[in-house]
Amino acid sequence: MLSREDNELVTRVGAGTPMGNLMRQYWVPAMLSSELPTPDSDPVRVMLLGEQLIAFRDTNGNVGLLQNNCPHRGASLFFGRNEEAGLRCVYHGWKFSTDGTCVDMPNEPAESDFKQKVKATAYPCTERGGVVWTYMGPRQQPPPLPDLEPNMASDSDVQLVAVQRECNWLQGLEGDIDTSHLGFLHLGAVQPEDTRPGTFAYYTVNDRAPHYNVVDTEYGAMYGAYRPGPEEQLYWRFAQFLFPFYAMIPTGVMGLQKLVRAWVPMDDTHMMFYSMGSQASAIQSQNVNANRRMPSGGGAVPRVLMTPNTSDWYGRFRMAASASNDYMIDRDKQRRREDYTGIPGIHTQDQAVTESMGTIYDREKERLGTSDVMVIRVRRRLMDAARALAERGVTPPGVDNPEVYRVRSGGAFLPKGADWIEGTAELRKAFVEHPELDPALAG
Repeated sequence: MLSREDNELVTRVGAGTPMGNLMRQYWVPAMLSSELPTPDSDPVRVMLLGEQLIAFRDTNGNVGLLQNNCPHRGASLFFGRNEEAGLRCVYHGWKFSTDGTCVDMPNEPAESDFKQKVKATAYPCTERGGVVWTYMGPRQQPPPLPDLEPNMASDSDVQLVAVQRECNWLQGLEGDIDTSHLGFLHLGAVQPEDTRPGTFAYYTVNDRAPHYNVVDTEYGAMYGAYRPGPEEQLYWRFAQFLFPFYAMIPTGVMGLQKLVRAWVPMDDTHMMFYSMGSQASAIQSQNVNANRRMPSGGGAVPRVLMTPNTSDWYGRFRMAASASNDYMIDRDKQRRREDYTGIPGIHTQDQAVTESMGTIYDREKERLGTSDVMVIRVRRRLMDAARALAERGVTPPGVDNPEVYRVRSGGAFLPKGADWIEGTAELRKAFVEHPELDPALAG
């Protein structure tokens, strides 16, 4: 469990907080490029790290992310006119470029130089892999983007999903690095005879209490969870935590899976989940988790279960299943053991349990066991890095080393007694192809 002080440290992300300052050292996913479909399209409200921001794509196709309130009298720039390479406040006509420069002040005399003295807060943006990235930190020259393999793929191979959750970001991240819940929350109704012998799925439901090894890495932390596999072998699941809020889950075959998930804080009580994966990884994920359907565009959330986006601060990428309808739980299906939870779909199941903890769970009440060793390690890594930055100015892991993000996750069979780190060294390298591996092994 965490003390109240530590829980505050690791969960609060507003400007000036230790964890908020840590996250501002990195480039942060702000939105999907598709949310700003064309030059001069409608501005979008974006809540990010506790700040209310307005995103727009200007006439030249560049993305800007400005403060919500016009520097003049505070009217919201959401209502601004997106025109002629700038966003113009409709209150008095002041116009701002994507970098926050005031380029026009039509209600001031022509001879006035006042516009040279006014600038809106603006965060630099860049686009890669269908994601708009922004840097909200203190550097004049931002650090490099992280080398996240699926985000660096060609547009035709990128699978993107965004889903909002109404709880603290850490609750979502911790669900991704907790492997033992797979055999219960998602596969609790599946028995070994329901799976194909010799596959990862078979060994997962045959032994639902894996053992763990955890190590620190130069980008965060990694666990290897193992259980009995084929004769004289163990089935291992390897997952990654990467600073400051990324996870690579072990649903596919190690060496083939190209998937990273970001748990980006909107504020302390809301997050935006981004899944970035390759087409091949999305197909693997679909095969492993047969009770969920892939929407067009890929990912793990059936589009039919998403509500239309609205323009309010929390109106983007919300699921129809929510606390207000008990996440569409089907108690009859649960009783018949057709599904362990009765909640439809793996993502909805995850969302239900993490949101049911409350917006920010009081971790003083926890009682953690051996299966929580990765959760404990990641919390410690985050707290240590946040304190090191606040107290000694130590740059957090990975900020200036984009290459450390070139890793993969997944499952593998290893001989009993094999070194789990050395035995997967090649398979964990990103941007390396392994045509000899069979994706069907996942089951």
